[in-house]
Amino acid sequence: MAALISTFSTHYFSGEETARVIIPIIHHLFPFATPRELRWMHIGIRKLAHVTEFGVFSIAVFHGIRGPRPGWNWKWALVTLMIVVSYAGLDEWLQPFVALWKPRGRDVLIDLAGAILAQVFVWGYAKLHDNEVDPAGSIVPATSAQEHLNKT
Repeated sequence: MAALISTFSTHYFSGEETARVIIPIIHHLFPFATPRELRWMHIGIRKLAHVTEFGVFSIAVFHGIRGPRPGWNWKWALVTLMIVVSYAGLDEWLQPFVALWKPRGRDVLIDLAGAILAQVFVWGYAKLHDNEVDPAGSIVPATSAQEHLNKT
């Protein structure tokens, strides 16, 4: 996922380049939209892409940190968010070296929002699948909750 994010940070995916594809599609879908409205929709799609790609990255990093252990743990989520925001910061820091890109601190915040939303999704998913929360704040499968408590 990190490689895909880095690919999206090349000049091929700059705002100027994606506008060539996205704006005609939006204009086809919304023929009465003004040029300004089309521009704002294009920006919205690009920001939604940030949320999506960093949300997926957050889920992948969380899965790697969790490893074979079951459930959800806030410490794993916190480490995940630290890694994701670090990568988002690195991505923005490198953008001045790529043609047609400008670094924007707000993009790091948008990326972090995507990562946080993904962690809320992961937490909710763990909670909905017959999981329980142990005293340490971890969500573990209900079938092994007592076994997990005995180990801690």
